[in-house]
Amino acid sequence: MALFRAGEHKRMPWKNGGGETVEIAVFPADASVDNFDWRISMATVASDGAFSIFSGIDRTLSILDGNGMGLEVDGRAAVLLTRESQPLTFAADVPVEAMLVDGPITDLNVMTRRGRFSHSVERVTGRFCVSRNAPSDRVFVLATGDAFAVSAYQSFALKALDAISIDAATDVQADDIVCYVIRLTPQG
Repeated sequence: MALFRAGEHKRMPWKNGGGETVEIAVFPADASVDNFDWRISMATVASDGAFSIFSGIDRTLSILDGNGMGLEVDGRAAVLLTRESQPLTFAADVPVEAMLVDGPITDLNVMTRRGRFSHSVERVTGRFCVSRNAPSDRVFVLATGDAFAVSAYQSFALKALDAISIDAATDVQADDIVCYVIRLTPQG
């Protein structure tokens, strides 16, 4: 397991300059917002407006904090996302408009480049076991509060917005908090 502490996440401006992104992990490690194969990040959205466009990218968005946000994807009717919502997957290369419900939100973004990687994001609470489906998969767990992760080789106490990358079956104890299990699968 590799640990990604919240206080060590990389901060950078949004691609469209409208806010700040907190990057948890990216591949390749030195990739920019224009050439990553996959990226896991968080952002605070403080006002209504357009999302950045990422050509050739699929995106999944989850609400970590705040009262929610409506997303109008490619002109379709708005979908309301809240902390209780399941993650929403959509193309990142179409117009997306965000409308805040009542104040700022913090979201989790998982993005993969089509043809190179695919991804899934699962919202989990309580105690669970997570492992890779294939040796080439990358699997991350993001905790929204205190949690404990144990594999046959290591153990980590996680605080809010810490993440781990797992390489072996890992038991996670996350009583009364939400964790997000992120799976990144190579394509081709």
